[in-house]
Amino acid sequence: MEKLSLNIIIGGRNYPLKVNAGEEILIQKAAEDINRAIRLLQENYAVKDMQDLLAMSSLQLLSKASSKLKPTKVVEADYSEVEIALEDIEKKLSEI
Repeated sequence: MEKLSLNIIIGGRNYPLKVNAGEEILIQKAAEDINRAIRLLQENYAVKDMQDLLAMSSLQLLSKASSKLKPTKVVEADYSEVEIALEDIEKKLSEI
């Protein structure tokens, strides 16, 4: 697969990358999301240290992404057949 050279800026630092063709848009979008999260944290909190901002941004973005992976509907198990079978066994045992 063809590799492309990409220059990404995150938190004011340059990161030269080699990515597979077709991934460049995804990488650029991720960098934009990180930089946007950093800006929002800088505007809303008194945090100045870039390492803290990167850590907080990472935590925020990953928790947001993880919440999208969780199932939205909890499926309850159907034990009705097991309950019927147990009732039959209990009935037969009581007859003995």
